Amino acid sequence: MARYSFKLPDIGEGIAEAEIVAWHVKLGDMIAEDDPLCDMMTDKATVEMTAPVSGKIVEVAGEVGDQIAIGSVLAVFETEGEAAAEPMVEVAPNEAAAVVKPEAVLQTPSPLAGEGGERGRGRSEPQTNLGNGASSPAAQSPLPDPPPQGEREHKRVLASPAVRERAKNLGIDLAQVKAEGDRIRHADLDAFITYNQGYRGAGAARPDEQVKVVGLRRRIAENMAASKRHIPHFTYVEEYDVTKLEALRADLNETRGSKDRLTILPLLIVAICKALPQFPMINARYDDEANVVTRSGAVHLGIAAQTDAGLMVPVIHDAQARNIWQLAAEVKRLAEAARTGKAKSEELSGSTLTLSSLGPLGGIVATPVINRPEVAILCPNKVVERPVVKDGQIVIAKMMNMSISCDHRVVDGHDAASFVQAVKKLVETPALLFVD
Repeated sequence: MARYSFKLPDIGEGIAEAEIVAWHVKLGDMIAEDDPLCDMMTDKATVEMTAPVSGKIVEVAGEVGDQIAIGSVLAVFETEGEAAAEPMVEVAPNEAAAVVKPEAVLQTPSPLAGEGGERGRGRSEPQTNLGNGASSPAAQSPLPDPPPQGEREHKRVLASPAVRERAKNLGIDLAQVKAEGDRIRHADLDAFITYNQGYRGAGAARPDEQVKVVGLRRRIAENMAASKRHIPHFTYVEEYDVTKLEALRADLNETRGSKDRLTILPLLIVAICKALPQFPMINARYDDEANVVTRSGAVHLGIAAQTDAGLMVPVIHDAQARNIWQLAAEVKRLAEAARTGKAKSEELSGSTLTLSSLGPLGGIVATPVINRPEVAILCPNKVVERPVVKDGQIVIAKMMNMSISCDHRVVDGHDAASFVQAVKKLVETPALLFVD
């Protein structure tokens, strides 16, 4: 037998260390060459590391959440035959930035990491750091989880299996049911339900669950905390009548041909891009360490997209140069790339303004958190039909609120309100969207 030490290769230009966000193996596993070993996250992307040789995993460099320096030993393999010279392994920066793996964030059992996933998915995380060589006795013989509270209570009462099953389906704790005799019967359950006015519980309590905050989720937490810590936010909200805009969208969809069906988002993006040249302080980035505000001449619009791993912000670069159909296609492409983990690093950086939309879940109003170092973020809320007064008459209109959060160090309240009103004029008179 021979031991092979696999060192973490250079997985991106200027990267000094990477974070372990998932292990696909555990100590003692036999693994074949090119099988998934672990996922490593840098500032730019998450990269899946594969085994350079076949063998048995005898040592690992750390646990999920640990930072590993480039060039340090990541894992040690026990291989057949004599030890071979360690090859130089390189990962091109563009390849390292090309794969973003949102499924590698949560390490506890979830819909993202089920038992039916890829080889090694859903396995327990390694419990031994580099140098130990073997699991601790506690790791080898883990204690069983205590039974849920409901099950412990059930053991103290007498009831037939049928009564227990019925109580479980009804979400009733048998310890709370009074028995007329020596055991609980169906009649006792009926009386309990009657006296509690059709009581239905949500079910037995589940055991507590700890989820380690690592990878993308930890980056989101750090960025949001830094944004709220450094930026004095203020939020302004205005309501828009989007009746005409929705009618225009319906007409465009009727004649779209082979193009993708339009949502309201591309039309809003056009309105935002047309209004921004009058308000350059909105489309800007603030370096508060150098005390410099850079007002962007182009609109690089971040589109906040929800993924299984958390919020990601793919960017439509030069949004002001695209028409509504091009914008619709790009929004769809970037959202899909973010959800499937195929977004490239350049598609997730460089935004000058962010648009956060929850679609039909948009609610009445929002106070979005600014995507630092930007100075503003827009959030259109859901479109609803409601009665409004126009020219002294009550009519039914399609209404939508627009929320904007701004950095008060850079953007004054008057400027934010004026910008939102300029967008409102374009939205409520949609013909202006296509006039220079």
